[in-house]
Amino acid sequence: MQTTELDPSLSHTLDRARQPGLTLVIGNKNYSSWSMRPWVALTAFGIPFNEVKVLLDKPDTAARIAEYSGAGRVPVLIAGEMTIWDSLAICEYIAEQFPDLHLWPSDVAARAMARSVTAEMHSGFTGLRSAMSMNLKARLPGRGRTADAQGDIGRICEIWEECLSRFGHHEYLFGAFSIADAFYAPVVMRFKTYGVSLAPALQAYCERVENHPAVARWVREGLAETDTADFHEADLPD
Repeated sequence: MQTTELDPSLSHTLDRARQPGLTLVIGNKNYSSWSMRPWVALTAFGIPFNEVKVLLDKPDTAARIAEYSGAGRVPVLIAGEMTIWDSLAICEYIAEQFPDLHLWPSDVAARAMARSVTAEMHSGFTGLRSAMSMNLKARLPGRGRTADAQGDIGRICEIWEECLSRFGHHEYLFGAFSIADAFYAPVVMRFKTYGVSLAPALQAYCERVENHPAVARWVREGLAETDTADFHEADLPD
């Protein structure tokens, strides 16, 4: 069970998480960027859940995932009799269940922007995903710099600059940590793995994300894993 200290005044909100209990099915923490996103969001906001890990790139991987979802991909959230099998859908469900926690920004304009940049991360950046797959343990400076990946890096920097300047106030993308930051956390880790040079303000943002307790915990546990795999993120169950 994942737990995080939270304001006691919100305990009534978290009680709803236990009825029914939540179970998040994920892949290897070293590799699975899609799993990282809802795991970080749940952990960052102190929402209790059980964790089930399915090792990727193993003979029984597909069969094990199929026990939880016919889509054949992780992450999967089990909430009572409901199954939610997409990373963004999981986060939207959690945000709806716990509105007091403000997983999305409260301001209308900020929330619209946050949803837009999160959806862009969810559906795009295939060049970056293909050329610079997530591997927390690796250090590959200069690798993966295809034209498509470079274009994606430029676009991500544009997004971060605009969000931080308009809404972030030099903290996270929209001030307080949100689903948007959880969705870009794997990108932060990729940039570290592949040695991507960033403007000082964006590098400082990456360091804040990396040092967030939920992100730091995921990374720590990913680095402790002993299972290895040989694939690109385009081949990963998402």
